[in-house]
Amino acid sequence: MYSNHQWKIYKALEASDLCILVEISKKSILIDNCSRREQSLFIERSLPAVISIIPNNNEPPPDYYSDEDFLVFNQAIADYLITNGYTVACKEFCREANISINENAEKKDQLEKKWTSVIRLQKKVMDLELKLQDALQEVTTGGPTREKRSPGEWIPRPPEKFELKGHRDTVTHVVFHPTFDIIASASEDATIKIWDYDSGEHERTLKGHTAPVQDIAFDHTGKWLVSCSADMSVRLWDFQTYQCVKTMHGHDHNVSSVTFTPSGDHIISCSRDKTIKIWEVSTTFCIKTLIGHREWVRMVRVYQDGTLIASSSVDHTIRIWSLPSGECKSELRGHDNVIECIAWAPDSAGPHILEPVPNGGIETQKRSGPYLVSGARDKTIRMWEVTSGLCLFILTGHDNWVRGLLFHPGGKYLLSCSDDKTLRVWDIKHKRNIKTIDAHTHFCTSLDMHRNKPYVITGSVDTSVKVWECR
Repeated sequence: MYSNHQWKIYKALEASDLCILVEISKKSILIDNCSRREQSLFIERSLPAVISIIPNNNEPPPDYYSDEDFLVFNQAIADYLITNGYTVACKEFCREANISINENAEKKDQLEKKWTSVIRLQKKVMDLELKLQDALQEVTTGGPTREKRSPGEWIPRPPEKFELKGHRDTVTHVVFHPTFDIIASASEDATIKIWDYDSGEHERTLKGHTAPVQDIAFDHTGKWLVSCSADMSVRLWDFQTYQCVKTMHGHDHNVSSVTFTPSGDHIISCSRDKTIKIWEVSTTFCIKTLIGHREWVRMVRVYQDGTLIASSSVDHTIRIWSLPSGECKSELRGHDNVIECIAWAPDSAGPHILEPVPNGGIETQKRSGPYLVSGARDKTIRMWEVTSGLCLFILTGHDNWVRGLLFHPGGKYLLSCSDDKTLRVWDIKHKRNIKTIDAHTHFCTSLDMHRNKPYVITGSVDTSVKVWECR
């Protein structure tokens, strides 16, 4: 009888459509690999990966392999032998398999097609093995392993805790409230929705914009929420009353990004009109306009000490501005397409970004920071040392536009989301992708991570917001 091991091999090969049955010397050898090196002997080299030798005890193969299936296998092998000049081996094989060489005329290149299938499916098999290994590890350790990792190593893991639905159009931006257990999401349906991420319940909807809401941000206290829209306005919301207290006009086109300064005294906005504006929160007056980009400014972010502003643009550049003076300090070039997103590195990320320098400390001093990361439509992520303008390294792996970036609070990891529908975690020190989550069924547009609690949120063109638990 067939052993359980042999039966599993049959089933696995059947599922992958990679089964080749070779009958030589009155033995049935079940294999999943073969070599096409013409200089190798067929018996020794052409079929090296022997999985199992099934005793020739005249037992029939499993019912799901018909006589016609085995005939196809045998014809494919005979075709391979005759094509590569193994005439003697082919004659012996055909005699043992009880087929004639003439039968192979209509079955050319069958073994090559099998081999092509092996190559094409090998990557999928390896990916599935990695996912299975990760899942088995979590099961054998009793489920979530957050207790066994420090908070600085918590990363998002599937499945999602909640999928929040309510928007009628693309979710453009998502953000955690700094103190309450709530998140805010902006959408092209012109609304902002408030959700309880602990229960998954929808709390309320903020209405006021008349066109897609492009970006939202809380100040550090959580009292104020600022939003910007394609209706060319910036709105300031009192988050205690959920009322819009002021609408700021001044941009001449779609306002694409908005953020508070760390002190909360100013709001920075950027627009398709190629400008960046600085607004005073107390008066809601525009006190300065920064001009320099040659195309649509896509995103603006403020450095944590409040002295620098970074802006990314359709003109393929990043500009670094002095917040007190409004002077452009430097221009970063390297991306080959529109730069969609940027993020400043926290101090905790510095040791992971820096590489050991063979020639001593001079180069290290040159790379003392601050650091900025950028994602673009060229599918790459670049790490910059802002003072020198150097691109320190490039992360590749996304298969479409990179739409969102953020640093893990611990500084060890970088998180990204993309139009390839994935959420990815990158090890900054080793500069490699360590986790890929198929996050949404459509483009993934935005992400955020809570500073103190183990949660990540993502938004998508599929109109949903997902809450991911970290462990």
